[in-house]
Amino acid sequence: MGRQIAAARALVGLSKAELAAEAGTSVETLRRIEAASGTAVGPAEAIAAVRAALERAGAVFIPEDGLGAGVRLKFTRLETRQIGRWEGEGGRAADDDVP
Repeated sequence: MGRQIAAARALVGLSKAELAAEAGTSVETLRRIEAASGTAVGPAEAIAAVRAALERAGAVFIPEDGLGAGVRLKFTRLETRQIGRWEGEGGRAADDDVP
């Protein structure tokens, strides 16, 4: 999982500092997670938060299927950036005043 996380981070174009901030963990914890070959090393909550942040950024984790585990992009980098811009358009969501 550690190598998959490192590969996913590279695919979505986030620095270690950016991903750590997105996941709410430290850069040092992220380093330990990425450096682990095989099963990721680190607190389970941190690993789950890092994976979730990468998935929000457009990474798709491919489970071991006999040919090896992997990672790919859900969207192209351009599509991912456009989606990020679209999500912020229109201001903050709130309840409608319409009865």
